[in-house]
Formats: sequence, structure tokens, C-alpha cells
Amino acid sequence: MGQTIKGLYKLSRPMSTLTGVLAVALGGYVAGTGAWDKIALAALATLFVSAAANAWNDYRDIDIDRINQPQRPLPSGMVSPRAALYFSIVLAVLSIGLAALINPLALIIAALTNILLYVYSVWLKSTVLLGNATIALISAMSPVFGGVAAGNPRPSLWLGAIIFTGIFAREVLKTLADYEGDKANHIGTISTAVGPRAARTIFFFLLGATAIVMLAPYLLGHFQPIYAYIVVLGVFPVALYVLIHVTRDRTGPQLERLSQLLKYDFLVWFVAVLLGASI
Repeated sequence: MGQTIKGLYKLSRPMSTLTGVLAVALGGYVAGTGAWDKIALAALATLFVSAAANAWNDYRDIDIDRINQPQRPLPSGMVSPRAALYFSIVLAVLSIGLAALINPLALIIAALTNILLYVYSVWLKSTVLLGNATIALISAMSPVFGGVAAGNPRPSLWLGAIIFTGIFAREVLKTLADYEGDKANHIGTISTAVGPRAARTIFFFLLGATAIVMLAPYLLGHFQPIYAYIVVLGVFPVALYVLIHVTRDRTGPQLERLSQLLKYDFLVWFVAVLLGASI
């Protein structure tokens, strides 16, 4: 039992879910309404829906993970497939129940997000870029969800746009990291469809677009100068490091580490928003 609980905890990938929770909190913060009770409910709902999606995705990808990520709970035997499935369903239901306590629009967003995440794993993951764009869209909805919970979603739309382009870039990078396993299992991704070299070019373009969109709120007067300082001196150097190493590193684990580094780079951007948002 203890091993199963530990495995379910790992299956939920808490660090991954934390990013979405923080994005919801930021969306609620820039809304400026102070409705932190509703924002907290939205953050908890996001935690559950993200964990549910992670469990469901691993349930669907057991065979692929035996090649790409054999240390994960399901291929390593820490958790049974049935336990992972039930775990995912329970968390998804809880996320929708919490969203229902916020307002009708939040309920709709939570329900659609759950549906999209499940549809992604079944039908969209094996598509060229469409699945990646779907994950980016779902991620972009996190700050908007926070804004909706707070009662003022408009200020969160810039955050959503930045997250969309950044996550889209990271999703393409992840297809490079998973190239060998996806190719062996005949999974259609941008990397297996056009080759790693072309996929790298697309990644470079998307990361560059992220940099432009990330500076736009400051240039348009929505954020204070401290935002630009943190982005230029804190976020961009890490992104440049990743760009350089993507051209050199070729193995799955190396590229996966770069993908994780981009995720942590977003945490620096969160600090920039927290300090620079004009409320």
C-alpha cells in the first residue's frame, strides 16, 4: 500500500502541477479584485485536473514509457494500471466539483479542460503539432481560469498568450526528447514526421516568438520596468542557454533536461509578473 501511495504521488508529478497552480494564482492576482477564496478554489481545482491528466497520460503511454521513461511508476511496477485509471477519474471529478463552487464560467472551463486533456491522450497526441497546440492552449487557460475565478479575466489574457507560445515551444522540444520511443511505436509527432532537424527549427521559431510576446505587455505599458529587467536578465539567458544546447545535445535524457530547465525558467517569469504587474 505504501509503495502504491508513493507511486500515485509520483504519477501526479507535483512539480508539473505546481506550475499550473501558480499560473492560476497569477491570473487571479493581476485581476486585482482580491477574491482570494475563489482563486484558491480555482488553484486547487487546477491541481486536481493537472494530476488527473498526468495519471491518465501515463496510463495511456505505458508501452512508450518503457522505452522513454522506464523509471516512471507504471512501467516500473510501482502502480498498477487500474489504480492509475481510478486515480485519474477521481481527481477529474473533484476538479469539476470545486469549479462548480466558483461560478458557471469556471465550471465550463474546468469541464472542457478535463475533456480536452482526455481527448488529447486518446486522439490528439499522435498528431503533428495539433496535440502540442492543444496542451499549450490548456496551459494558457490556467491564468485565465484564475482571472475568471477572481471576477476579472481581462488582465490575465496577456499571461495566457505568453504561456501559450512558451508551452507550445516546450512541447515541440519534448517531441525531440521522446523521438526514439515515439518512432519505435509509430507515434506521429512533429519530430517523427519531419525529422529532428526541422523540428528544432520550429522550436527555435516558437521560443523566439515567446520572447517577443513576453516583452509586449511591458512595451504596451501594462507592466512596470521591473518586469522587463527580470525577463531580460533572468528569463532570456536561460532560454538562450537552451537554444544553444538544443543544437548540440541529441539524446533523450539530455533534451528532457533542457525541457525541464525551460519549465523552471517560467517560474522566474512568474516572479517578473508578480513584481511588475500594474494593479
